[in-house]
Amino acid sequence: MNTLAHNISTRLPQRTFGMKGFSLIEMMISITIGLMIIAALVGVVASNARSSKANDSTSELQSNGRYALDHLRFELYHAGFRGYTWAQPNTPTITGINNECLDGGAANSFATNLRQGIWGANDNDPYSANCLPAANYLRGDVLVIRRLAGTPTPSASLDSNSLYFRSSYASGQIFQGINEPASISIAPVADFAVQEYVYYIGVDDNDSTVPALRRVTLQGNTMVDEMVVSGIEHMEVQYGIPSTDLTTQYYDANSITGSSTSDIPTPWENVNSVQIWLLARNAKADAGYSNTNTYTMGDVDYGPVNDSFRRQLFTTVVQLRN
Repeated sequence: MNTLAHNISTRLPQRTFGMKGFSLIEMMISITIGLMIIAALVGVVASNARSSKANDSTSELQSNGRYALDHLRFELYHAGFRGYTWAQPNTPTITGINNECLDGGAANSFATNLRQGIWGANDNDPYSANCLPAANYLRGDVLVIRRLAGTPTPSASLDSNSLYFRSSYASGQIFQGINEPASISIAPVADFAVQEYVYYIGVDDNDSTVPALRRVTLQGNTMVDEMVVSGIEHMEVQYGIPSTDLTTQYYDANSITGSSTSDIPTPWENVNSVQIWLLARNAKADAGYSNTNTYTMGDVDYGPVNDSFRRQLFTTVVQLRN
């Protein structure tokens, strides 16, 4: 009997003495340290998220601003291009231009004014009565560019409504449709499509709270409004004219005045360079970011803006080639 009891007792689990669990204080210290580590990790993640958002915002500003600036630079390089000729273009009567941009001038005077490759308005909308309704225009300068397409249009591809310019070395003439001027026929001669643009600051096609660089462009026989790039809030332009001492002086559009005859060019035709300021803005406000900056753009100090939108100012000087 004693042997059996001894065998059973040796197989039962033995109580271990001298071992303890965590005390309440130790548990609280461990939890506190763990929470501090988690809080630090959350802070790192949040900081990375904010940095990533700020980088995305900067990338958006730079992408929109650079594209807009490059687009305008390209168009200005070609402003006043007349194909093969440097002669003043003949401008016969052209009819049927729909929604033509007119600032008090006679009908067709805008569409046929190819001799004026560049023109501008200073902080106002001169075409509010026709091609650029006041509701579409937000702010800033208006820039007009006229030029020919870079490549000729074959006679078989002429459109019956569009404007073209028949160009030779000696002369050139605007015409509409398929009726090429027979008086200009000495080779080399070619027909170029007339391209005319009115750039201004309006709003995005998809979100009226977002500003955008827009333009009214001649398509066929109609001036049509279209968006160029979103996120451009303001545009200022100044125009360089050579002075008597051979230096270039820059003027706002309202300082360039004067009439012309067939032989005497207007001051606009003497413009040899253009300086542009573009202010890019994010589409969405950035919570936690405060923008109180004032942006100097030509003759305008824009701001202080006092909001949460990030902005970046872009500027360039373009030398005109034509």
